[in-house]
Amino acid sequence: MRLVALGRTNAEIVAELYVSLSTVKTHLASARLELAARNRVEIAAWAWQNGHARPGM
Repeated sequence: MRLVALGRTNAEIVAELYVSLSTVKTHLASARLELAARNRVEIAAWAWQNGHARPGM
């Protein structure tokens, strides 16, 4: 969620975490369901509001 909040694309997350694209998509889908978020923008907003992202991370 931190990387989504920092504006990373799925491809950038794959490269940074050394996981597969399907893994990133699965985790984002799980996060969306758990947070009742409609999209990655709402996931990012949740991360910022709950201290999981900060400027300069």
